[in-house]
Amino acid sequence: MRKWCGWLLVGLVAVLGLPALAQTPKTSKTYVLKAARMFDGKSNALSTPGLVVVSDGKIAGVGAKAEIPAGAETIDLGDATLLPGFIDAHTHLTSMYSDDWKQNTIDRLQKTVAEQALDASANARVTLMAGFTTVRDVGSSDYLDVGLRNAIRDGVVPGPRMFVTVHALGSTGGHCDHNGGFRQGLFGKESDPLDGVINGPDQARYAVRLDHKYGADIIKVCATGGVLSLTDDVDTPQLTQEELNAIVDEAHALRRKTAAHAHGNEGAKRAVLAGIDSIEHGSFVQDETLDMMKQRGTYLVPTLIAGESLGEKIDKGMYLPPAIVAKTRAALASRSQMFQHALAKGVKIGFGTDAAVYQHGRNAEEFHLMVDLGMKPIDALRSAALADAELLGLQDKIGTLDAGKLADIVAVPHNPAENIRQTEKVFFVMKEGVIYRNDHSGPQR
Repeated sequence: MRKWCGWLLVGLVAVLGLPALAQTPKTSKTYVLKAARMFDGKSNALSTPGLVVVSDGKIAGVGAKAEIPAGAETIDLGDATLLPGFIDAHTHLTSMYSDDWKQNTIDRLQKTVAEQALDASANARVTLMAGFTTVRDVGSSDYLDVGLRNAIRDGVVPGPRMFVTVHALGSTGGHCDHNGGFRQGLFGKESDPLDGVINGPDQARYAVRLDHKYGADIIKVCATGGVLSLTDDVDTPQLTQEELNAIVDEAHALRRKTAAHAHGNEGAKRAVLAGIDSIEHGSFVQDETLDMMKQRGTYLVPTLIAGESLGEKIDKGMYLPPAIVAKTRAALASRSQMFQHALAKGVKIGFGTDAAVYQHGRNAEEFHLMVDLGMKPIDALRSAALADAELLGLQDKIGTLDAGKLADIVAVPHNPAENIRQTEKVFFVMKEGVIYRNDHSGPQR
């Protein structure tokens, strides 16, 4: 059995195209990373030159005054910018993207859990190579997210550090009821709290406890309808105030952060009143609710690229069910103004993309979509750094280039504060002091 498992691991390494050493989660090697400039994840400007000292998987020093240990390996990345490893606060790494909506639906019904797990490991790798060293993964099935998180943590497969939900929680027939849109009885039983589907405050608390029991780092709810679900309107509320109160109260009692899928205003407002930590999407959220979010410190995670990707499919004539086309167009027509209002009001904005609605690895395109709608480039960079770290409650570990934090560091060409699309050209990726990508051919000594 051990021999078989060993050969399986060797096979995974070959499939993923990485040397075995690249999967080691810890390293004692000391590096000095140099570049023309640096963004520390928190400041209002880049600094020059960029210099970060890494030792034992953590940042040991930053800037020109940092002490250079004897024997350190220097990596000079040239005309580039060093940044904290990007954070994506809204991914679905265990879901596959496909241009073919019908085939994607069939695949989900036909693929074994083992095959889905292998697919997910490939998604994790491409996300890490794009510069995303941490993700908040907000909805899965069959405990695939828990398994993937643990495999990455243990160095079995490469990928970003994951914080997972187990099941997103929603109502019968709602956006998080994955039996919705199929004939009654097809799956043998109605969805229940073990599947993340609840009715009433008591079931809501029970579902939170089940997610917690089986490995959830965070609790995600579906407070409104969704774009890609077949049995609901996109903007309708789907959980009562009492249900949301119970979910958030129970989650926070268990020291778990919360996130609410919420396109519609009424559902978002209920979630904010319940004390939710972030509103995801927010397409139709109105000024009154944005003011509440500002007052309470609730984050908006706008996931602009998800709508953009669906719009691309519609423009190219790719098949989507008519109901989904209509909901996509409605959300796209509203989301830009909502984002601009949130920006003007000073609502906290985190970086999240809804990866799997678009191709995994395109995450960084969210930066330019935020900037195109009026966000300053430096603020967009901060959204995937300190802002997301604070949203996850991890600001003491990640999100900035400060001594003592985990050595999650990426490099992009030239100056992303002048051209935000440089973030789409990551060529160096380090996570906890391990180099997973270095495409630069400059001097190393």
